[in-house]
Amino acid sequence: MLTPEDHLPYMRAAIEEALTAEALREVPIGAVVVHGDRIIGRGHNLRETTRDPLAHAELIAIKEASEHLGAWRLLDCRLYVTLEPCPMCAGAIVQARVPLVVYGTPDPKAGCAGTLMNLLQEDRFNHRVEVISGVMQEECAALLTSFFRKLRGKE
Repeated sequence: MLTPEDHLPYMRAAIEEALTAEALREVPIGAVVVHGDRIIGRGHNLRETTRDPLAHAELIAIKEASEHLGAWRLLDCRLYVTLEPCPMCAGAIVQARVPLVVYGTPDPKAGCAGTLMNLLQEDRFNHRVEVISGVMQEECAALLTSFFRKLRGKE
């Protein structure tokens, strides 16, 4: 059984991915997939860089983890992401059978792990995901707030 403190190193790794995105002038969102105690997938936002609307941090991390395991089912994995998953990412998480998602800060505009809706725990799907929210929330939210202030020239 994982304690709240057990999640911190992995959320810190997701934050590092978000910082990598920010250095590329991407929205600073990062994700990691963990199997046991090992990170097997990493991703950060690359939508602007690749001009690909699918290049979300979660999708990149899920793809890398699937390639690492040689399987599309991530049944023994956990996904850590700095921002609550959007509908597309929530769908991918369900399809990949990820059992646990840990996220930092809610997304009031697109959050589908409880804020706008909860696709990860929708009873009509054949897989439901345990969700832990608010891990390192202040740090994750500050990354986004700072990025958008700079973008709008207010910092």
